[in-house]
Amino acid sequence: MQRIIHLEHGCAEGLQYAHASLSDLCTYPGWKGTSRMTRLLTYNILTGGTGRLDQLATMIGATDADVVGVVEATNPAVIEKLAKRLGMDFRLSGQATHERDWQVGVMSRLPIVGVQVHTRPGIFTRKYLLEVALEEAEGKLLTVFVIHLRATFSQRAESNRIRLGEMQELLQIMARRRGTPHLLMGDFNAIAPGERLKGSAFLSYVLSPDQGYLRTYQEYIEHSKWKYAMRMSFRFIQAIPRSSFLSALTDKASPLYAPRAGIELLHKAGYVDCYRHVNPSKPGFTCPAAAPAGRIDFIFASQELAPCLEASHVVVKAGGVCGEEASDHLPVCATFKSISGDSLMSI
Repeated sequence: MQRIIHLEHGCAEGLQYAHASLSDLCTYPGWKGTSRMTRLLTYNILTGGTGRLDQLATMIGATDADVVGVVEATNPAVIEKLAKRLGMDFRLSGQATHERDWQVGVMSRLPIVGVQVHTRPGIFTRKYLLEVALEEAEGKLLTVFVIHLRATFSQRAESNRIRLGEMQELLQIMARRRGTPHLLMGDFNAIAPGERLKGSAFLSYVLSPDQGYLRTYQEYIEHSKWKYAMRMSFRFIQAIPRSSFLSALTDKASPLYAPRAGIELLHKAGYVDCYRHVNPSKPGFTCPAAAPAGRIDFIFASQELAPCLEASHVVVKAGGVCGEEASDHLPVCATFKSISGDSLMSI
């Protein structure tokens, strides 16, 4: 059966889709049927992927990824079934006990030879940084880190301060892998320096009656002592997506409100943003999947690994499954040619 994937093909006005069958993917650099390629995917699967196993399996399976960094792995049973269906082994940062127990995970076709869970109470607000050592061809080691960073966009200054602290701690942990091929991937809940957030599209998404955000905010207003003022401001916010002028103004003003702190530290440390390195002009928006408004999901390669980067894409549709049917994020894929590195070492 022919599988179809759709890759983001961005333009200034929004998203368009380029498509190809897997048999034709050699036209995309790096998507070649060879054991000397390693494909990695980062994917926030939305509160454990509960009720969306088939859709997630289709999205991931169509990319033929060797390694998947899973964010919001809050349903261990789903991860176990997903890994089995995809022919992968898996490791989790822990066994989630409820849907907001923000675990992360790795699924892999490559042998898993070491695992370490880094917890930093008071620093990592989502609790965990997962480090997994994988065995590449010829006994080479590839280390993968998976993280889920601070969100709370409404608390912009405080959220940025906390995310900076998370990133500083994260860099200290990864410093132990300096000189060896490694990468960091996950949901950073932040925009890269110099990039834009399409705030009008994001507002249109969160204000949709189909989402839970609208009801939650309305309940918050009703219990606030500033009820009248908040009602008036909320009416103005609701008007933004309906006005082309207000939408354009909101998008242009995104540097004033978009969460950004933290990613610049990775750049200064020499890590390479895989998607942006391959696609300097495409938007690459990953969230929300139903109305992509910003790029907050990343794969960063170390200086040792970056020269092996062949391709990177945002996957918007696969096997007839649209991205929003599987999660509220779109997955990001990066393909590397033969990875050279040190012989196996323990974590």
